[in-house]
Amino acid sequence: MLSQIIIASLIGSVVALVGGVILLWKEKWAKKISLSLVSFASGSLLGAAFLELLPEAIETTGIKDAGIAITAGIIVFLLVEKFLSWYHCHDQQKCDYHTFSSTVLLGDALHNFLDGVVIALSFFTSFPLGVATTVAVFFHEVPQEIGDFGVLLHSGYGKWKVFYYNFLTALSAPFGALIGYWTMPYLAPFLGYLLAFTAGAFVYISVSDLIPEVRHAAKPSEFGHIFMIILGLLAVLLIGIVLPE
Repeated sequence: MLSQIIIASLIGSVVALVGGVILLWKEKWAKKISLSLVSFASGSLLGAAFLELLPEAIETTGIKDAGIAITAGIIVFLLVEKFLSWYHCHDQQKCDYHTFSSTVLLGDALHNFLDGVVIALSFFTSFPLGVATTVAVFFHEVPQEIGDFGVLLHSGYGKWKVFYYNFLTALSAPFGALIGYWTMPYLAPFLGYLLAFTAGAFVYISVSDLIPEVRHAAKPSEFGHIFMIILGLLAVLLIGIVLPE
């Protein structure tokens, strides 16, 4: 299981750097696919939350306790974002680059660390849930990396320095996965609550961050982003069918 967790955390963080790398050499194309990736990510996060994480949590804790935990996840992530100025930037024209360049790196490192913990938690529950969570994390990280790279580039960082700093922050994901794996024996009694809490975090990221960005960036006559959201949901659903418990 440990090897699966480490590989999945690397996919969800280091491999997701491909989004930023694309921006470094193919900026126009990166901007074109960014909205589709954000849309897919929002759907996959909602799918992982409501189709995988929450059902597992309800089975363990019951509906009421799971509801409390998912609400707590939403509130806590709102507070964390406020406290750390945790900044997800997808529209480069609206970023205060100099103010947020350091915060972006700090926030990205913390975010990747938490992603690693979540991936470890998911694989500890079941292999299909681990795969679904990794897919959701990966497709959320790719557009986020595009945004983060853009912030740092416009802050005056050189291309290789941008890649170097983002690569270092990406390594916090496998570190988080190791912490999650090593502490899981102590967290096991609270597994259902943690799953519901994670579902709340995924819902918050999707609904408060990604979907508003998609709605703002897409033209009223465009419906492709809605298709991509649904496709993200279907991808998680398909994983559950192909990889049953």
